[in-house]
Amino acid sequence: MELAEHFLPFRKNTVIALCAAELPDAERGPFTEFAGLLAALVHHEFHRRGEAALDAYQVMDPSEDERVLRPATPAERVAARATVERELVALAEAADYTRISAAEMRRAFTEHALVKVRLEVDESEFETALFFRRGVSQRTERVPSWFGLRRRDLEFTSYAKVLVYIAFGDSAQRSNGGVLLKLFQNVPKNDLEMLYPTVRVRMRPLDKLLIGVPAAVSGIVVVATKLIASLGPVVLLLAFWVGLRDDPVRLDQAALITLGAGLAAFGGYLVRQFSKFKNRKLKLMKTLSEHLYFRNLDNDHGVLHHLLGAAEESEVKEAVLAYHFLRTAEAPLTGAELDARVEEWFREQWATGFDFRIRDGLRRLRELELLTTDERGGLGVLPLPAARARLDRRWDNAFRSAPIDA
Repeated sequence: MELAEHFLPFRKNTVIALCAAELPDAERGPFTEFAGLLAALVHHEFHRRGEAALDAYQVMDPSEDERVLRPATPAERVAARATVERELVALAEAADYTRISAAEMRRAFTEHALVKVRLEVDESEFETALFFRRGVSQRTERVPSWFGLRRRDLEFTSYAKVLVYIAFGDSAQRSNGGVLLKLFQNVPKNDLEMLYPTVRVRMRPLDKLLIGVPAAVSGIVVVATKLIASLGPVVLLLAFWVGLRDDPVRLDQAALITLGAGLAAFGGYLVRQFSKFKNRKLKLMKTLSEHLYFRNLDNDHGVLHHLLGAAEESEVKEAVLAYHFLRTAEAPLTGAELDARVEEWFREQWATGFDFRIRDGLRRLRELELLTTDERGGLGVLPLPAARARLDRRWDNAFRSAPIDA
C-alpha cells in the first residue's frame, strides 16, 4: 500500500482558478491578482536559488559551449558538489518528490515489471546515489507470454517522474566531472534498477536454458555424427604410438578429408553457439536501451531547471491554498484543521488524494507577513486588500538593495 504523496497533480494556474471559482464575483479579480503577485515573489526567490545551484553545477560539470575564466581547484569542486547535493535534495523535497529507500532499490533487482532482464550494478564505482520519485499510479499493460504465443495484462506500480543523482568515486571519474544527473518518466517501480548508469546485463536462468539446452542437444548430435567418425583413425594412431595397439595405422587422403570435415563441422557448431549467445545478449541490451531511451526526460543542467520550476509551482500552490482556506474560514483554524480541510476539499470535489504540506504553505505566508495568530494560537490571514497591498510593496522593494544618493 503506497502512502499518500505530497504532490498535488494540478497546475498552479488551475489551483488559483479553482479557489477563485468559490469566491463572489467581486473578489475573483483581486484574488487572482493577489495570487499573481505571490507567484512573482516566489519566482524571484527561486531564480536566485537556481542561479546559485547552476553556478555550482557549472564548476562540477563545465558546459562545452561556455567559457570559464579558469579551471576550478579541487577545493572548489568539493564545495560545489556539496552545494549541488544540498540544493538538489532541498529542491526535490520542495517539488514534492519522495526519496526512494535502499530497500526499495534492492527489491527492484529481484522483482521485474516490464524489463525482463537480469541486471547487476557495481556499487563500488560511485560514492553517492540519490533516487527520488513523484506521481505514483497503477497501470496495466499487455505483455507477451509463453514465448510470444499469448498476451496477458500486467498490472504494476508506475512513477511519473524519477530523479537520479550519481557521484562517482575518484577511480571512476567521468568526462562530465564525476557526476550524473538525470530525470526519467513513467518508470515501473520494479524496474528502478535499470536507471543505474553502471548497470550491466546478465543472463537469466531462462536465457541460459534457451541457449544451453539446444546447444547441448545439437552438440551431442554433431559429436556423434561428425566428430567421432572422423576422429576414429586419429584415436587408433594415438593408441599405436603409446603402445596400446600393435598394428600400424595409415592415414590416407580420404581419412584426412574426413577428419577435416569433422573438425570443420565442430568448429562451425562452436561459432554458431557463440553467435547465439552474443545475439541473445545484444537483444537484452537493446531491450534495456529502448526502455531507457523512451523514458529519459532531461539531463544535467536541464534537470536543475526542471526541478526549479516544479518546486516553484508547488510552493505557490501550497501558499495560495493555505491563504484561501484561512481567509474563507468562519473562525481561526489550527494547522491540523487547515490541513484536513484542504485534503478533504480535493478528495470530495476533485477525487484527488494527497498529503497537504501545511508547514510549507504556512511558512511562506509567515515570511510574506500575511499570517496572523490570535491569543489561542488560531491561524488567520490579512484581508485580501491588505494582503495585495503588502505583496505589492514587497515586489516594489524586491530589486532595491540600498537607497541611492542623489
